[in-house]
Amino acid sequence: MGIDLSLLWAGIILFGVMMYVIMDGFDLGIGLLYPFVPDRHDRDVMMNTVAPVWDGNETWLVMGGAGLLAAFPLVYAVVLSALYLPLVFMLLGLIFRGVAFEFRFKANDRERHVWDKAFIGGSLVAAFFQGVVLGAYIDGIKMDGRAFAGGPLDWLAPFPLFCGIGVVAAYALLGSTWLIMKTEGDLHRHMLALTRPLVGLLLAAIVAISVWTPLAQPHIAERWFSWPNLAWFAPVPLLVVLAMVGLVRSLDRAPVAAPFLYALGLVFLGYSGLAISVWPNILPGISIWQAAAPPQSQGFALVGALFIIPFILMYTVWSYYVFRGKVRHGEGYH
Repeated sequence: MGIDLSLLWAGIILFGVMMYVIMDGFDLGIGLLYPFVPDRHDRDVMMNTVAPVWDGNETWLVMGGAGLLAAFPLVYAVVLSALYLPLVFMLLGLIFRGVAFEFRFKANDRERHVWDKAFIGGSLVAAFFQGVVLGAYIDGIKMDGRAFAGGPLDWLAPFPLFCGIGVVAAYALLGSTWLIMKTEGDLHRHMLALTRPLVGLLLAAIVAISVWTPLAQPHIAERWFSWPNLAWFAPVPLLVVLAMVGLVRSLDRAPVAAPFLYALGLVFLGYSGLAISVWPNILPGISIWQAAAPPQSQGFALVGALFIIPFILMYTVWSYYVFRGKVRHGEGYH
């Protein structure tokens, strides 16, 4: 029996995008939390917790996009045609934020607030439009056969915009729990206080999207609530509830890494719920096998992917190991 290249590539792309969401989510979250921490020295510490790793985190975004182009060029063409505006806004946000990251450390006191605002705005725009892209994808892209048949503003609808708010809440929670793990003193206590309302905000977003999606998409309701799927997928919402309870309870126990691990678990469960809702279709009415590139193209690109991915994993693990532990005032990568 031969290897199912389409299935293998779908797994690689799902893994790459999940790694990006998890790893870039918490450093985008730090920018979202900046307005709640006015002290310049605390802001320095916040930024220094991710300064050594933030650009490496975005490698996974490149990996996911390149994989989609190589293995499923039809999806790449349709998604870019349908969602190029929110994707451009997302990239502009990432660029603003990246530039602010580097220039803020070199700015004098009179100019630093400009880069702080760029960091906040870039993080907010990037996070919000990632959610808009996700929401528009779940909402369904208009197709005529194998071509995009909608307009450039189809994504400008209530459900994608609400998903943008949900992703902002999720990234802010990842950022606050990351800072609980990486800081101490007043900043640590401030993050503990911020995390509690963020848990409530994310829970409200999850409940709203979980109700809204099956009501608006009958095929997704059929996937989740038909038998025996209901029994197979029931652990996902149950685990979400358990992770929420565990996260809240961990905040009362002098936490270090536990809240961040629970927050990662929530993001992973949300991502799994999305995969369950759409699988095996990758576009409306088109499965991963129908959208796949020729096997020769997939096989050629797979050789490169299987060579590169272990290197990305190795330097990622090494970076986090080298820069492990708490970050204190006066300490920094720059």
